Amino acid sequence: MRHLLNRTLLIAIAISCTTLHSLPCLAWGQEGHRIIAKIAYDHLNKKVRKHIDHVMGPQGMIFRANWADEIKSDTIYPQSYDWHFQDFDGGLSDAVVADALIHYPKEGGNLLRALDSLTAILSDPTRRAQNEEHNLRFVIHLSGDRYCPMHTAHMDDLGGNRVKMKWHGQDTKLHAVWDEKLIDSQGYSYTEYAAMLEKTYAAEKQAILAMSDTELLLQNYHFTEAIYAYQQTWDGNTWHYIYRWHTPMERQLYIAGIRLAKLLNQIYK
Repeated sequence: MRHLLNRTLLIAIAISCTTLHSLPCLAWGQEGHRIIAKIAYDHLNKKVRKHIDHVMGPQGMIFRANWADEIKSDTIYPQSYDWHFQDFDGGLSDAVVADALIHYPKEGGNLLRALDSLTAILSDPTRRAQNEEHNLRFVIHLSGDRYCPMHTAHMDDLGGNRVKMKWHGQDTKLHAVWDEKLIDSQGYSYTEYAAMLEKTYAAEKQAILAMSDTELLLQNYHFTEAIYAYQQTWDGNTWHYIYRWHTPMERQLYIAGIRLAKLLNQIYK
């Protein structure tokens, strides 16, 4: 009986994951998070990489990059369900969006709050050791979510989960397109994709590292608004969509990887 009750509870939580937006089952998709983690891993300071390998195992930050999604149907961290997104209404002023970095909104998810809190714990040597690996797993994953446009999308459509689309003739949603389908359309393995992006955007690395959190949040917000605007004029052709958005999507993946490396290098400086 206990086993049956536990199984029923897990099923209920899994269903809520699919209905509450909030918890798309795979943010950036499995491959997207591995791409981000691989780029970050390649740009860690040697000392930092050695420490993280010690905590998580060799390249563990890549292999565990999707763990925070995998435990959504578990009860180990029930409070983490809304850590994966920070939605905003459309048409907001830059000042309102930027203020979310200081005064965390009460609605729309807890991505910004969770990242700041976990970063503070890991940055404090007196608190770091307790639960360090799990906290690292969250930071690695959530730092990627921060740069996925559908994880800072509109609250009224549940981050694109109510925006229906056809993708090569199959029913899907805007959120799923940005989490997985655009990445999958390119046909790379995560290692190939990471290597390509590191080569393509190497000249932008220093400029990306120099940007403030506010600049990056506003850039991501305007990027998301442009995606919604395009949705109103899109002709429904999947190839047209891929042609328009795969390059901006790739740049977001690179930004996420480089900024994750910067964050980890600062935490363990």
